[in-house]
Amino acid sequence: MLNLLNIFRKEKLWDFEGGIHPPEMKTQSNGTPLSQLPLPNHFIIPLKQHIGHEGEICVAPGDRVLRGQPLTFGTGRMLPVHAPTSGTIDAIGQHMTAHPSGLSELCIFMSPDGEDRWARLEPMADYRQRERAAIVQRIHDAGVAGLGGAGFPTGTKLRGGLRGVKTLIINAAECEPYITADDRLMQDYAAEVLEGCRILAWVLQAERVLIGIEDNKPEAIAALKQALGGERDLHIRVIPTKYPSGGAKQLTKILTGMEVPHGGRSTDIGVLMQNVGTAWAVKRAVIDGEPLTERVVTLTGEAIAQPRNVWSRIGTPISHLLHQVGFTPAPRQMVIMGGPLMGFTLPSLDVPVVKITNCILAPSASEMGNNDEEQSCIRCSACADACPANLLPQQLYWYSQGGDHDKARAHHIDDCIECGACAWVCPSNIPLVQYYRQEKAELRAIDLEAKRTAEAKARFEARQARLEREKLAREAKHEQAKQRVARSDEGELAAARERVMAKRQAAGEVDPAVEEAQRQARHAQARLRQAEAQAETQPVTRQTDDPRKAAVEAAIARARAKKAAEAQASAGTPTEETKSVDDAPSVDPRKAAVEAAIARAKAKKAAAAQAAAGTPTEETKSVDDAPSVDPRKAAVEAAIARAKAKKAAAAQAAAGTPTEETKSVDDAPSVDPRKAAVEAAIARAKAKKAEAAQAAAGTPTEEVQPVDDAPPADPRKAAVEAAIARAKAKKAEAAQAAAGTPTEEVQPVDDAPPADPRKAAVEAAIARAKAKKAAAAQASEKDVVTLDVANSDARPSEDARKAAVAAAIARAKARKAQPPSTFEE
Repeated sequence: MLNLLNIFRKEKLWDFEGGIHPPEMKTQSNGTPLSQLPLPNHFIIPLKQHIGHEGEICVAPGDRVLRGQPLTFGTGRMLPVHAPTSGTIDAIGQHMTAHPSGLSELCIFMSPDGEDRWARLEPMADYRQRERAAIVQRIHDAGVAGLGGAGFPTGTKLRGGLRGVKTLIINAAECEPYITADDRLMQDYAAEVLEGCRILAWVLQAERVLIGIEDNKPEAIAALKQALGGERDLHIRVIPTKYPSGGAKQLTKILTGMEVPHGGRSTDIGVLMQNVGTAWAVKRAVIDGEPLTERVVTLTGEAIAQPRNVWSRIGTPISHLLHQVGFTPAPRQMVIMGGPLMGFTLPSLDVPVVKITNCILAPSASEMGNNDEEQSCIRCSACADACPANLLPQQLYWYSQGGDHDKARAHHIDDCIECGACAWVCPSNIPLVQYYRQEKAELRAIDLEAKRTAEAKARFEARQARLEREKLAREAKHEQAKQRVARSDEGELAAARERVMAKRQAAGEVDPAVEEAQRQARHAQARLRQAEAQAETQPVTRQTDDPRKAAVEAAIARARAKKAAEAQASAGTPTEETKSVDDAPSVDPRKAAVEAAIARAKAKKAAAAQAAAGTPTEETKSVDDAPSVDPRKAAVEAAIARAKAKKAAAAQAAAGTPTEETKSVDDAPSVDPRKAAVEAAIARAKAKKAEAAQAAAGTPTEEVQPVDDAPPADPRKAAVEAAIARAKAKKAEAAQAAAGTPTEEVQPVDDAPPADPRKAAVEAAIARAKAKKAAAAQASEKDVVTLDVANSDARPSEDARKAAVAAAIARAKARKAQPPSTFEE
C-alpha cells in the first residue's frame, strides 16, 4: 500500500493556465523512418546559429577541410561551427539566413568533395572517469546547442547548473502541430537518447531525471520504455496533449508543480531542462566524439509529395531539401521554417539549415485556411484566456503597436514565449506574435544601447581614475625627487661650509663664529645710522605738516635774529630793520601802493592754497585782512610803523608844521592806508629774509616771549583795544589842550633813540597789556566801544585801517611815557 502511494505521489501531474488544442497534423510525417539525403552542391554555413556572439573564423578560402573540422572557435557563448562534410572553402561573405527579418549574416561557403571523410575523432566511453568540467568543455567544443528551437549553448547552460540542480527534465513533448522530428528520433534512436540523458544527469548530479512526453506519441513512448528496460534512473512521464505543454515553464509546472519566478531561471528552483535532440547530440559528442554536423528535420505539408523526417547536414539550402521530397510550389506558395504557430515565413528558399531548424512546412492554400485581413481588436479576451503565461495579450498588442516600451515592459512582455496561442484564437486575425517579436527586438536594442552607454561610462570613469592615480603618483614621485635633491643640496652645502671652516682654521684665520658676530654688529650699526638719518629728516618733514611746530620754529628763528641784531648793535652796525625804517620816507607813495596791492594779491593766493591744503597761514595779512593777522608779526609791523610815524612827525615839527597827533582823534585825518600797507609788506619781507639768513647760519636764538605772557591777540579783541586806546588818547589830548601843554608828539623825533624792531614789538605788547587793563577798568566805555567795533566789522575795511593807525599812535605815546631802561631785560 505504501509503495502504491509513493508511486502515485511521484507520478502526479499538474496543469497550467490557458493553452489550446489545435489540429495536430503529425501523421503526415511520423510514419516514415529517418532517411539520408544526397549532399547538396554547396553549403552555406552561418557563423551565428545560436544565442550569443559568433565565433572567430579559423579557415580561409581555398582551405580543404574534413567533416567535423572546426571552422570557428570561441569561448562562453561563442559557439563553434564545424564542416558538415569534407570539401573546400570557397568564400567567406554575407548571405541571407533563416531569420524573419531576412537580413544577411557572415557565412562560410563550401563545396563538398563527395568523399564525406571525417576528421580525427576522439571517442570517450568512460566519461564517468573524467572531470565534469572536462565533459562540459567537450560538449561546448562539439558545438552542441539547444535543438528544440531556442539555440542556447548547451555547455554554457550546464555550467550554470553544476550546483543546485536537483531535477533534470528532458523535453519530449513536441507539442506544436506538424513537427515530428523528436518523435521520429525517439522511435529510431531511443537508446542514444537515453544515454544522452544519463550523461546530462551525471554532469549535473541530478537527483532525478524526468522525461516528459505527450500521450499522442505512443510509438515513441513504447520505444523509450523498451530501451529503458528495468532501469529506474530515468522516469518517463506521459502528459496530456495540450499546446504549448512543450514550453519550458509550462512543462516544469506540469511535471513538478513549481513555477519559474518572473525574470528568473529554472535553475532558481533547482530544475534544468534539455531537449530530446540535445540529449542525442550530447551522446554523440561525448561518447562518439562527433561534433554537431547534422540534425533531424521534418519536411511536411500538402505541397510536399513525400513528407517525412530526414537527416539534414548543417548548411544545406532549403531548396535542396524540398527538391528531394517532391516539393510542388503553388502560386504565392508559402514556406515556413518551424511550426504553423511559432514558425516564420522564409524570405527565400536559398537560406540554409541551421542548428535550430526542426521543420520545413510547405502548406497548401487550403491548409492555411482563409487569409483574412487584420481587423481591429474587439476586446473579446479570448487571447487572455488562451495565454499560458497569464499575460494580457491585448494590452501588449496596444503598447507594442504604439511603441510604448515602458508599459510593454511593465506588463512583462519578456515573459511571452511566442507560442502563438493568442493569435490562433483571435477572431480579428491580428498577428499578435509578430507585434510582440518586433517590440522585443526594439527593447533588446534599447537595452543593448544602454549597456554600451554604461560600459562606455565605466570605461571613461576608470580611465579618469587611472589618470588621476598616475597624476598623483607622478606628483608624489616628483615631490620625493625634490626632497632628495634638497637633502642632497643641504648636505653638499654643509660639507662645503665644513671644508671652508676647516681650511680657515688650518690657515689660522678668524673663527667663523667671531666673523658672524662681527657681521651682525655691522648690520646693527647700519640700521642705527639709517634710523638716525630718518630722525634727522623727520622734523623737517613735520615742519610743513604741523602749524604749531612751524610757529615754534619761527619763534626760535626770531630769537636768533634778535641775538644777531644785538650783536650788530654792540658792534655799531645798523640792522636791516633800522635801515628800512630810515629809508622808508624815500619810497614813492604810488609805487608803494602798487607793491602793496601786489603783495596782498599774492598773500590772498597763498592763503587760498593753504586753506585748500588744510594748513593755517603764517604770513601777516594787510590791514584789510586784519582778522587773520598773526599777533606777533602785527606787533613788529606796528613798531616799524610807529618809528616811521615818529620820524615823519619830527620832520614836520622841524618844518613848523603841526603834527596829526596833536589834533583830536576824531578830527585828525587818518594815515594814508596805502602807504601803511606798502610799508608793512616791506617790513615783512625784510624780516623773513633776516630770519632765513639766520636759520641758514645755524645761530641759536631764544624765542622772545611776549610781556606778561600775553596770549596771541584775537583780531577782534585787537580792534576793541584799539578803540579803547583811541578814547583814552582823545581824553588825554583834551586834558592837555585845556591845560595848554604841548603834546609829546610834537617833540622832535630825533631826540628819541633809534628804535630796535624787536624792542618795538615788546613795547607794543606791553602797550596792549596796559590798554587791556584800562579797558577792564572802564566797562561802561567798553560797552560803547564794543558796539562801535561791531559796526566797524560790518563796514568796509576803512574803519579797520583807522583803528590800526590809532592803535599805533597810542602805542607810540605809551612807549614815550615810559623810560627806556624799563624795557631792557
